[in-house]
Amino acid sequence: MPEDIRAIRIHQNGGPEVLQWEGTTLADPAPDEVQLRHHAIGLNFLEVNFRAGFYKTDMPYIPGNEGAGVITALGDAVKGLNIGDRVAYAGPLGSYSQMRNIKADQLIALPDDVDYQTAAALMFKGFTARYLLRDTFPVGPGHVVLYHAAAGGLGLIFCQWAAALGATVIGTVGSDAKIPLALAHGCRHVINYRTQDFSARIRELTGGQGVDVVYDAVGKDTFEGSLNSLKTRGLWVSFGRASGPPPAVEMSTLAAKGSLYATRPTLFHHINTAQQRRVAAADMFSALQSGAFKVEINQSYPLQDAGTAHADIEARATTGASILVP
Repeated sequence: MPEDIRAIRIHQNGGPEVLQWEGTTLADPAPDEVQLRHHAIGLNFLEVNFRAGFYKTDMPYIPGNEGAGVITALGDAVKGLNIGDRVAYAGPLGSYSQMRNIKADQLIALPDDVDYQTAAALMFKGFTARYLLRDTFPVGPGHVVLYHAAAGGLGLIFCQWAAALGATVIGTVGSDAKIPLALAHGCRHVINYRTQDFSARIRELTGGQGVDVVYDAVGKDTFEGSLNSLKTRGLWVSFGRASGPPPAVEMSTLAAKGSLYATRPTLFHHINTAQQRRVAAADMFSALQSGAFKVEINQSYPLQDAGTAHADIEARATTGASILVP
C-alpha cells in the first residue's frame, strides 16, 4: 500500500532555505524496485551544486544521492533480495526522505560489521576515493600526490587509503585548525592554502620536482596553484567545484607547464552498471575492513535540518563526514 512519508523537497533553485520539509505519498515499488526505509543518509557537496542549479534536474525533486537502510517491500520481479535486508547505495536522486523506492540493482548488501551510519557516510565518498585511486591514476609506492580539502569527509578517506597504498600524501586545508586532523589521517604534510602559496611549498617539499598527481575538488581557488604543483607530465584531476568552477584550460598552458595531463572524471561513469558497483563495493569494504581507512562522522543532523547542514558545508565549517538522520 502507498506510504505517507516526509521528505526534503526542492521546488526552485537557491540557498539552503529552498530545502523544504514536506509530507508526500510513496507509491508501491515498481516490479524492478524495492522500498527502502532509511536509517541514515549521506551528505555531499554534489547536493549543494544541484540545489544551487549548477546541475539541472526536473522540479520539484527530493535531493540526495546516498543512503543506507532496510528493505521493507519488494517489486514483483526482484530476485536475490529479501524484506529486512540491510543495504546501501550511491546513485539516483531521492535520498533525503524517510523512505524511498529504488531499483534493486542499485543496492549493495552491507557487511555485518558495517553499521548504517558508516555506510551512509561511505558509499559516495568511498566509491569516489576508489575510482580516483584505482582508475584515474593507479596510486602506489613511490608516488607523491596532492589532495585538496584533506580534512573533509572524502579527503580523510582518500588520504588514509592513499597512504596505505604506499603514496606520500600532501594535503591542503582551509584553516590551521584542520591541519592536525589531516595529519592524523594519512597526510605526510599539510598546507593551509588560504595563508600559504601551496605550490611554492610543494616545490620545497619535493626538491623542486612537483607531485605526480593533484586531486582537486575545490576548483577556482586552487586551479592555478594545482597546475604549478605538478611535475613534468603530471596529472591534474578536477572532480569538483566547491569554490566555483575552474577556468577553461588552454592546451598551450598544459604544454608550457611541463606537458601536463588534465581530466575531469565523475563517479557515475565508473559505477554505471551493477557489476561495476559490486566490484567497487567489494574493494571499498575490503579496504575498510583491513584498516586502510576509517570513516570519521563528525556531524549528524536530523533530516528536517538539512538546510542547516547545507549552510555548514558551504561555509566549510565541517570536518570529516556529515550525515542526516530521519
